Amino acid sequence: MSTRQTLQSEILGRDVTFDYSETWVGYSLFLLRIVMGWTLFQGGVTKLVTYLDGNPENNWTAAGFLANAIPEGNPFTGMFVAMAGNPAIDWLNMLGLTLAGLALLLGAFVRFAAFWGAVMMLFYWLASLQGGLLAGLPVAHGWVVDDHIVYAVLLFGLGAFGAGRILGLDSYLEDMSLIDNNQWLRYVLG
Repeated sequence: MSTRQTLQSEILGRDVTFDYSETWVGYSLFLLRIVMGWTLFQGGVTKLVTYLDGNPENNWTAAGFLANAIPEGNPFTGMFVAMAGNPAIDWLNMLGLTLAGLALLLGAFVRFAAFWGAVMMLFYWLASLQGGLLAGLPVAHGWVVDDHIVYAVLLFGLGAFGAGRILGLDSYLEDMSLIDNNQWLRYVLG
């Protein structure tokens, strides 16, 4: 049964009120969490599998991209070139994508995972810039906004709504006495 609710909020100093369907919001947040979780998980696992397959020629690394594929005119080229070949960067990328994706799929520690997933997306966005602020922050297919920004905003929304409580483990984790005794842990759940 779909129930209609009214949301009242203040956004950018203006009062905003709108009606929404709890059922459809629940479905959409659950599906967005699963799809985004799978996107991150698949990206991380495929990198991990190629890295760990035992064949050094197949080992995934970000070094080639960081050293050679940053677009000309990117204001952060020096920073990304300095990261190239650093095994810690490779592991942060592989494990970050895998663990953030798994957390979203399971609905566990969604706020924490969404935050770090969004940070990774912002780094990917910075790497895709083809010029600086005076050039209009161009990316491959437009200005300013590309898929990385869309993913970062989507992850922000999943964390803000506490999407891990919808058919996820966060709803169970929040009932634990550990959470009741440490209220700050609620900030990583959701």
